[in-house]
Amino acid sequence: MLNPKPKVLVVDDTPDNIHILMEMLKDDYAIVVAINGERALAMASRKPMPDIILLDVMMPGMDGYETCARLKANPETRDIPVLFVTALSDEASEARGLDLGAVDFVTKPFTPSLVKARIHNQMELKLHRDNLEKLVRLRTQEVEKIKDVAIESLASLVEYRDPETGNHIVRTKAFVLLLAEHLCRDQKFMAALPPEVIELLHKSAPLHDIGKVGVPDAILNKPGCLTMEEFEIMKTHTTIGYEALRGVEARLGNNSFFRYAREIAHSHHERWDGEGYPLGLAGEDIPLSGRIMAIADVYDALTSKRVYKGAMPHEDAARIIVEGRGTHFDPSLVDAFITLQESFRRIAQTHSDNESEPQSLRPALLEMAK
Repeated sequence: MLNPKPKVLVVDDTPDNIHILMEMLKDDYAIVVAINGERALAMASRKPMPDIILLDVMMPGMDGYETCARLKANPETRDIPVLFVTALSDEASEARGLDLGAVDFVTKPFTPSLVKARIHNQMELKLHRDNLEKLVRLRTQEVEKIKDVAIESLASLVEYRDPETGNHIVRTKAFVLLLAEHLCRDQKFMAALPPEVIELLHKSAPLHDIGKVGVPDAILNKPGCLTMEEFEIMKTHTTIGYEALRGVEARLGNNSFFRYAREIAHSHHERWDGEGYPLGLAGEDIPLSGRIMAIADVYDALTSKRVYKGAMPHEDAARIIVEGRGTHFDPSLVDAFITLQESFRRIAQTHSDNESEPQSLRPALLEMAK
C-alpha cells in the first residue's frame, strides 16, 4: 500500500485563493478546506489530522491570529505547523504571528515556487521532528524495560538466598497495585496517589526486602524461632536496604522512583501503634508506601509456606489482618483490604508456590510477620 499524501488544511474565506492553492498543491498533497476559523478548528482535530495548516490572516469573525492561538492552546493540534497566508508585509504583523506559534508566512499574490518550497521545508522539519519523537519514545521504553529488569534482578538476589519465597515478588507487587488503585478513589488518599505514583509504588515493591542480602544465611533461613539477638540482626534488613537505595538515589539525583523504593524498604515493618521497627514510627508518620507494603507483605507471609512454617488459609490470614486494624495496620488500609480480600485470595492462588498447608503460625511469626 502506497503512503498517503501529506494532508494540508487550507483556511481562507476567499474562493479564488482556495482555488489557486488547490491547483498549486494538489499533485503533492491531499487538500482539505475550511472557509472560517471555527470550521478550521474542527477540521484540525479530525483524524487523520492535517500535517500542515495554511491559515489566512484576514478573515471575518475569528481571524487568523485568534484561530492560530486556539490551535496552539489545544494539546491535540498545537504541534501542527501553521503557515500564515497574508498580504501584510509589515514586521509587526509577522512578529505577532510568530509569537502565536506560526512557523512561516506565505504572501499574496502567490509565487508557486516559493509557496511549494516553504511548505516542503516545513513538511521536512515536521517529518524529522515526528521521527525524533518516535525515537525518543522507543528509547524511553527501552530504558523503562531495562530499569524494570534491573529491579527484578536486584530483588531476585533476596529470593535466591531464600528460595522458599518463590513468587513473593510477583504477589506483593500485585497486592500493592490492588490497594493503591483502590485507595486513589478515596478522597483521603487521592492527592497522594496520582497514576504516576501508583506506577512507581508498583515498580518499587520488589525492592522492599533488598536489605536481606546483608542478613546471614543462618538467620535468614533458620527453620526454628529466632533468638532475640538473631531477631535484632534480622531487623537490620530495613536499614541496610534503606542505606543502599539512598546511596543509589544520591548518585542519580532526586529520582522519585528510588524515593519510594527506599521508603518501602525502610518502613514496611513499622506499625500503626508505634511498636514496629526500625524507627518506631506511628500513625501517619509512617510513609503511605510503607503502610501499603505492610499489608501486602504480611498477608503474603501468612498465606505462603516458609522454612519456619506452613501456609495459612486465606480466612485465617484475613482475620489476622483485620485484628491488626489500628494496632499493626492503618485502619483505612485494613478497610480497603476487607473490600478487596477476594482479589487478594485470587492473586495468591494464581501465583501460588505450592499447595496450602493449614497450620498454626509460630508465635514469632504472629509477632514479627516477617
